[in-house]
Amino acid sequence: MLGNYYYHQIIRKTIIGFGTLFNDIEVRKEDSNGNVVSAMKVPLAYGPTQKFLARIEQQPDLNKKRTITLPRLAFEMKGIQYDPSRKSSVTQTFKAVDNNARLQKVFMPVPYNIKFQLSIMSQTQEDVLEIIEQILPYFQPAFNVTINLVESIGEKRDIPIILDSVDPPDDNYEGSFDQGRVIIYTLNFTAKTSLIGPVVDSADKLIKKVSVDYYGNTTTTAKREVRYTATPKALQDYNNDGVVNSADDPLVEAGDDFGFNETVSFFQDFKTYSPSQQTDVDL
Repeated sequence: MLGNYYYHQIIRKTIIGFGTLFNDIEVRKEDSNGNVVSAMKVPLAYGPTQKFLARIEQQPDLNKKRTITLPRLAFEMKGIQYDPSRKSSVTQTFKAVDNNARLQKVFMPVPYNIKFQLSIMSQTQEDVLEIIEQILPYFQPAFNVTINLVESIGEKRDIPIILDSVDPPDDNYEGSFDQGRVIIYTLNFTAKTSLIGPVVDSADKLIKKVSVDYYGNTTTTAKREVRYTATPKALQDYNNDGVVNSADDPLVEAGDDFGFNETVSFFQDFKTYSPSQQTDVDL
């Protein structure tokens, strides 16, 4: 079973969806009259905080403007963990029609939690608080993001992103005079996503006939009195013979517009049943 190649990019889409939440955060400066004198869109990047701190420390020039570097946001995925609270039956499946109108069978999604860490870095406490206040009100404690998990079958789901905690600020105020101040706030999140296995073409396994037996009583000697049977009925000419008839019925596929052939058969006592005693009535 393992080794059957498929790749839906669900983890990658979840990472992108998480980062997209923080794309449009701004920091503005106002004068004493409340007029905006400058506005800066806070840059966002994927990567560990230590990488950006190392870059800052390599630029010790105090006279150099640092607004290009700080404030900024950095996020990274910290781990993946199975979520047993959302577990469903391992054999349960659902069917969906793909972009080519073919019926596909997929096992139920497997619940996994992806841990994220968002770091807010700035030189001033005011900038950090301004950024945090634009984030926290949206998480109560979850914010849903719609992600197209499997594009081929149009499987879209709302992924709750939960704010787990806000760590105390890390302020490296102490140090040498040539070392700039960096205030770091860390926010921890959990994205409750679901991973989906391979999509299997189930067009050859469609149920083409359904039969239901009706009994007059529930004893062990019950008579099999009536049988109801339903089969697909073609509504268009599939074999190109110019007519729509029973020869087109077996050619009906998933996603087609079709009706039903319905038949009711009456039987005698199952102990004395013979084909000559069967009567078919078309509805």
